[in-house]
Amino acid sequence: MTGTPPCDPPAAGPAPLPAQGGGSAGAVRLTWVQPEDLVGHELRQAAEDGRDAEPLHRAWLAAGGHPAPGRAGASPAPAPPELRALASRLLTELAALPSPSARDEPTPWPAITATWAVPPPGRERGYPSPTPPLGPRPADPALAARRAEGSPPAPDMDGPAREPGHRVDPRLRERLERAWTGRAVGCVLGKPVEKLPLEGIRALARAAGNWPLDDWFTERGVPAELLAAHPWNRRSAATSLAENIDGAPEDDDLNYPLLNLILLRRYGRGFTTADVARLWLDELPAGRTFTAERLAYRNLLLGLEPPATATHHNPFREWIGALIRADVHGWTNPGDPAAAAAQAHRDAVLTHTGNGVYAALFAAAAIAEAAGGRADVHTALRAGLAVVPPRSRLAEAVRHAVDTATRHADADFDRVVDRLHARYGHYHWVHAVPNTALIAAALTHADGDFTRSVCRAVSGGWDTDSNGATAGSLAALVDPDGVPHRWSAPLKNRLATTVPGFDGIGFDTLAQLTAQEAARP
Repeated sequence: MTGTPPCDPPAAGPAPLPAQGGGSAGAVRLTWVQPEDLVGHELRQAAEDGRDAEPLHRAWLAAGGHPAPGRAGASPAPAPPELRALASRLLTELAALPSPSARDEPTPWPAITATWAVPPPGRERGYPSPTPPLGPRPADPALAARRAEGSPPAPDMDGPAREPGHRVDPRLRERLERAWTGRAVGCVLGKPVEKLPLEGIRALARAAGNWPLDDWFTERGVPAELLAAHPWNRRSAATSLAENIDGAPEDDDLNYPLLNLILLRRYGRGFTTADVARLWLDELPAGRTFTAERLAYRNLLLGLEPPATATHHNPFREWIGALIRADVHGWTNPGDPAAAAAQAHRDAVLTHTGNGVYAALFAAAAIAEAAGGRADVHTALRAGLAVVPPRSRLAEAVRHAVDTATRHADADFDRVVDRLHARYGHYHWVHAVPNTALIAAALTHADGDFTRSVCRAVSGGWDTDSNGATAGSLAALVDPDGVPHRWSAPLKNRLATTVPGFDGIGFDTLAQLTAQEAARP
């Protein structure tokens, strides 16, 4: 989910200079936070979770309000002050409406685990409760030793595990290198077509002789008029096409796993949601966040504590952001989906609720099962589904996706995708429900083969780079052949990032660091 830039630029031409005397020319127009845009997204969320928001919807339209932007992060121009004030009031009133889905879609961890028919096997380490507030964290001698270089410490990229006696399993380290590489490959494959409609993705690949998708996207052989009709993602085209890939470029789908690696190294497995917030405030610039993460960040700066950070004026709380943070929780709990889900939950509830949280639990548990080294893709997906409340919309979507992919196993994946879009196309393209369903369908239809998995996940549209990343992480763990050289070679075992201490790091080093956290009690 590369997302839109922190500020949407004008459609063409240079950015205007700030007006003399403090005028509004050259306004920042920060994306994903404007109240007049959030109302439309919250009205859509209300329709999805069953709240009766029609009276508030009519009031908004009567006052001159507009629907949410379809793909952009902000509408072109600010609303008048009175409309912005109304938007803030409506967001509060919309949040207070009762939701008929609340019973089947809980967010607290005890309520989620109460829905499990059979607790997943594993050694779930428990859940710190309640989450302490965001004040200074109590001193911990073991953690203090990890912070010997200062606070906040840059990650120690080299050398042995910091706590002796925790031997790294070399087989796990090898699997994790495949998973890090696979995540990066899937992400880079999806970057140039992020935000494009399904027909645009198909047309661009067909024009290059690359359909069904089986290789990197390219401009070679694509007619200029088609490129004008379906332009590549403007932030990614320079680094993610076959002709220009030179290492793995920066992306939030790769930054968040790095941050969660720092999280575990700094706070250990017993981290709290408040620790996640502290880490973000220390290490994550607000401009590198999008959708639910940006609004949670704003809420932190307003002085709100988790879990209110996820709910206050945050219509993106069931979108895909928590899912893209889940892989490290799975990688560091190999063979233990319940423990992975518990970690992912403590991370996710900073920013998400309901199905947005379930997507993270699903991914973490499935990846944990796969990281154990014994599961095939179908076993891993069942482990992921086992930690999701069974009557939730996300559970229904994953079951439907797996069933559809199974029934059409001998047909082109296009047929599966078309059915998913017909059923879930009313959701926003970044929502967790359709994207998680697509990931599950792609992995199922590909039977765990790495190339087919990432290509199916990306070719299905919606949040292409995020879906490719998650599919690539899991498929790399279950495919006996791992990540083919033709995919890994252009990435040159090198990741670009602005996360402190990690720029230029190799996937082999990341695997070693992750394996150390998996070995740590």
